Amino acid sequence: MRHTRKARRALAAVAIAGGLTLTVAGCGGSGDGKGKSSASSPAKPKTQSGDKTPESASPEATTTLAQVKSGDNITLTVTSAVRDTGGFVTVSGKVTNGSSKYWTPGSWAGDEQELANNSASMAGASLVDKNGKKKYLILRDTSGRCLCTKFIGPFKPGEERTYYAQFPAPPASAKTVEFQIADLPPANIDLSDGE
Repeated sequence: MRHTRKARRALAAVAIAGGLTLTVAGCGGSGDGKGKSSASSPAKPKTQSGDKTPESASPEATTTLAQVKSGDNITLTVTSAVRDTGGFVTVSGKVTNGSSKYWTPGSWAGDEQELANNSASMAGASLVDKNGKKKYLILRDTSGRCLCTKFIGPFKPGEERTYYAQFPAPPASAKTVEFQIADLPPANIDLSDGE
């Protein structure tokens, strides 16, 4: 009997000690000296353009600002047009080949001779500020490549791909601009301010 009681007490002491260890580990500080608990809800990852975080699947990230279609059943959707503090605008969205044939966006690269190696890209895109009567061409890096998506290989039938294109920012007074590329109709988009 005595041995059974001693064994039970020892087992209870081990169980309590283990529970306390887990409690202390769960409530331990974050190491920053501010006593924040590591058991509190984790910080949400910051979303930046191109990041694949759970927040990027939120409804606002897939809002359609504009959608235009060509006669070949190619659809361009604009989901974001953000004015950055760096003095540029980033337009992004998706391109869908709704046809039953392979399609290459060759004419989308534009005809600017200054742009280097930009075939099958968004290099021919532009923004038009109708009120300010100005057209903004795609930005380029120091090597002459556009700051835009370059599509690798043709679009398969039914395929959808994402894109981005960066432009100099129109003045703050320009709230709505036209996004234009190749033979697609112009898409009116509202610009939003980035963080």
